[in-house]
Amino acid sequence: MSPATEHLVLWLIPGAPLVAALVIALLGKSVLRERSHWPCWLALATSMVCAILLVTKLAPATFESPDESVIGAMATGYSWLKVGGMDVRIDLRADAMSALMLTMVTSVSFLVSVFACGYMHGDKGYPRFFGAVSLFVFSMVMLVLSANYLQLFIFWELVGLCSYLLIGFWFQKPSAAAAAKKAFVVNRIGDMGLILGIFLIWDTFGSMDFANVLFDADNLSLIAQDHPTRMIAICFLLLVGAMGKSAQFPLHVWLPDAMEGPTPVSALIHAATMVTAGVYLVARSTPLFMYAPQAQVFISCIGATTALIAALIALTQTDLKRVLAYSTVSQLGYMFMALGVGAAGAELATAGATAGMFHLVTHGVFKALLFLAAGSVMHSMGDVIDMRRFSGLRKVIPVTHWTFLCGAGALAGVPLLAGFWSKDEILAVLHEAGHHSDKYGNIFTAVYWIATVTALLTAFYTFRAYFMTFWGPERTPPEAGHHPHDAPPAMAWPLRILAIGALTVGAAVAVTHLFAHYFEHTPGFEPVENHVFHVGLMVQSGLIALFGIAVAWFMYVKNPGLPAKVSQGANFLYDLSSRKFFLDEIFTAILVLPLRGLAYLCFMFDTQVIDRIVDGIGALPRLLSAAPRLLQTGYVSSYALMMWVGALACMGYMLGLFHQ
Repeated sequence: MSPATEHLVLWLIPGAPLVAALVIALLGKSVLRERSHWPCWLALATSMVCAILLVTKLAPATFESPDESVIGAMATGYSWLKVGGMDVRIDLRADAMSALMLTMVTSVSFLVSVFACGYMHGDKGYPRFFGAVSLFVFSMVMLVLSANYLQLFIFWELVGLCSYLLIGFWFQKPSAAAAAKKAFVVNRIGDMGLILGIFLIWDTFGSMDFANVLFDADNLSLIAQDHPTRMIAICFLLLVGAMGKSAQFPLHVWLPDAMEGPTPVSALIHAATMVTAGVYLVARSTPLFMYAPQAQVFISCIGATTALIAALIALTQTDLKRVLAYSTVSQLGYMFMALGVGAAGAELATAGATAGMFHLVTHGVFKALLFLAAGSVMHSMGDVIDMRRFSGLRKVIPVTHWTFLCGAGALAGVPLLAGFWSKDEILAVLHEAGHHSDKYGNIFTAVYWIATVTALLTAFYTFRAYFMTFWGPERTPPEAGHHPHDAPPAMAWPLRILAIGALTVGAAVAVTHLFAHYFEHTPGFEPVENHVFHVGLMVQSGLIALFGIAVAWFMYVKNPGLPAKVSQGANFLYDLSSRKFFLDEIFTAILVLPLRGLAYLCFMFDTQVIDRIVDGIGALPRLLSAAPRLLQTGYVSSYALMMWVGALACMGYMLGLFHQ
């Protein structure tokens, strides 16, 4: 493939969604209307085909390059801004990691957009929705294709803006508007850490390009030896940014509330775009984090905390989409657990990043499936999503039922499904880190057991939601009408395709170790020498998943009255979980109320002190102008009178002089 063709392919991946967003913005409301999905579909299909070409042709063609600093497909853009020695460029850079990420992002986004055509049909904001989706995908692929940290930050912020627009899509609803603001504000906390980290990278390395910061091993090692404390500070600041975007404790509180947006938006945010950005940032920056083992240990610990807390909260939620939202938070915690194992040794850094990114890809498939299936349930139930108001839907909406079951099995870690393989890789690297690290072995062992317990909880709450929705007596809410309908073809086919992926994609790459062999060609990563199946861990994780499913079946199918008895017997623990550990109330007390009080004090100081001083200074010229102002009445007769008075005064003065 010629260099010109390579550049065209790279620029088409973000270019097509950008053109679609512009076309829909200009013509959607007046011309396209109910056909506004066509530019979006065409653009995302183009991006998906180009991403597949990238992952199969362009990136592998560079794997044997002798210069590790330039491995990957590169499309030179232009210099956007020059300030002193800083040259901000818009360049596209794709290697093994970004190629895999782009394939997942574009393919899942395309299927979600097809589903959204049926789900959003008849909505007044139909063109606005597909315009925002196109811009969202453009922002995400530009983030992944960024060649430097500053470019990444620009599109990191644009991703946040698009999420604000889509979460608050139905802005007439107070809850949707509040959720959008919450997501925007919480992410700004993380983004402050990210931009400070980028400033520190510039001050330390004199550059923000990945090639100079991450892929020049000798220079990176030299700077790390000269500035060890600064390297730790950079990594912790980057981590703060990743914690905000990828919803890690305590900055996870925005993600469950994001369910107020349309369900296709939830699928995009949770599976293919927003929340994956933080994981990608940490994985991309692994060469930096290797020189800050303290930060890596913290990554694993914060991931374990997030995974466990989110799983415990998901146990008692009754909103189907909210259960899936907390499962996303929990699974992101798994990814962070894997990304931190490099602290146990350089040989585990690539294995941990590989496991984390592998789970990101499989999670993108089955979580998109679960959210879209939940949207199909909501669509057929008249927008009701409370699991207490319906049951026994497996015969009412069979396509949705079977596809949801495939996604639930993958999320729970049922053997041979997608989530089983990727979750097993994470457990394996945590197990290895616990046994091969002298300094942090106990910490990683504790993280491993937290991950194991979380796997049990995941299987239980996932199939709790499945059994509550699709088993039991057939019952539908009045909003669903007399004859609830299954997903129409535009919604059903994306569900079927994603279900096939949830069943097969994990085994397809895990059995051959295809993902690991491909991923290790990412610049800055060491090759993984040995790929060994941990049969004991696989058997253990499979049994844990099946046990969690069996407990859910026993409680919600065999003995449906048992959950009420358990909740009454453990009333405090049940309230703790259902009220989300009171984290929203705690944040309100320690952050929102003090800041609101500070804002009120600033307001009072401004109005009662600053304004009074300004008004007092302004009173002096007003006072001095009072007398002249009496002469300026605006009436011609008054001016004529003053002229006569003046003339008479002058005449009197002159007569007096003459008389003398």
